Amino acid sequence: MASITLFFSLFCILFNLYHTQSSSISQLSLLLPLTKDHSTLQYITNLSYGTPLVPTNLVLDLGGPLLWLDCASSSSNSLLTIPHRSIQCLTAKSHDFYTHTWLSNISDYDQQQPCQILPQNTITGTKAIEGTLVKDLIALQMGPTKNLLFSCSSSMLLNGLASGARGMVGLGRSRTSFTSQVFDSFEVQRKITLCLSSSSGVVSFGNIIPYESEILRSLTFTPLVTNPSQEYFINVNSIKISGKKVSFNTPSLSLTQISSIVPYTTMKSSIYANFESAYLKAALSMNITRVPSVSPFGLCFRSQQVGSHVPVIDFVLQSEMVKWSIYGRNSMVKISDEVMCLGLLDGGENQRNSIVIGGYQLEDVLLQFDFETSMVGFSSSLLMRHTSCSDFKSSSISSQSL
Repeated sequence: MASITLFFSLFCILFNLYHTQSSSISQLSLLLPLTKDHSTLQYITNLSYGTPLVPTNLVLDLGGPLLWLDCASSSSNSLLTIPHRSIQCLTAKSHDFYTHTWLSNISDYDQQQPCQILPQNTITGTKAIEGTLVKDLIALQMGPTKNLLFSCSSSMLLNGLASGARGMVGLGRSRTSFTSQVFDSFEVQRKITLCLSSSSGVVSFGNIIPYESEILRSLTFTPLVTNPSQEYFINVNSIKISGKKVSFNTPSLSLTQISSIVPYTTMKSSIYANFESAYLKAALSMNITRVPSVSPFGLCFRSQQVGSHVPVIDFVLQSEMVKWSIYGRNSMVKISDEVMCLGLLDGGENQRNSIVIGGYQLEDVLLQFDFETSMVGFSSSLLMRHTSCSDFKSSSISSQSL
């Protein structure tokens, strides 16, 4: 009897210890600071890698499948090349349609050859002709150093990136994306919270910082659409402008992508034509004067008549009560003191997705991607709360983070 009591007591102690450790792990948050490069409209973050650690600027790609770097710009004593036939190589190639062919055709000689992962510059659409999967020490701001996988590519792939950027960090849903590796290596909650701005912002991995709890409680959630791609998609059922539903020739708006590498929201031409016509009609009814267009924008207006009162754009989601509203700050782009233009563009008829919500429309909107529930939450514009994403400075929340 005594042995049973002792066993039960020991079990309770171990359970409580495990529960305490698990709870503390789930509350951790890792941060990456963000800044906007105004010459390219790209969002830049910084992390350090290698031995010795080298601070490196990278372009943020919300839906990107992996982290890739121009490794030739620095040397590291801790860099390890991943062999061709290894679990890590197989995992990195798992999203490739031809993985089964790669496995069946591999020879004994190939087994110890470097794992070739060809990264893509998703800004220009250029794919590398060579790229090696490696592992090295990577340090996030205010976090410990961990060994993470990334692809080494040549400097030619840097064309089109912001000046000083040495690669791209992909936060997509692939098994070897930067996000997935952070979840597994740092043991944080499977959430990322993104806050872009025209100046500085932040992306948080894990539990969100406490003082944002009021904003978090106000988030509207919609399901993420399961898609073979590692990118993030939602369903937009209809669009309203100033409360009036826009009629479209297409029966469905289909998938809508959320992207950090597209500067402004784009729509397929067949969708944009009706959207532009409805927006112009709503603007004219508010006595806003149209002026000649300024490339790349299709609709431009006289600034003095715009102000803060412009037609509100609603992306209606899973029901009429659930909508993503875009107000003036996220819909109008200042060109000059005299001209403002609508920051939603015609993406052409060959655009892969019906709608791509771009970075400008995401600025000062808090986004939380929950991998456990496969949902994305979004706030209204933080400017309506007299705050912004630039207020969430990583230096001010260091005491709350790992």
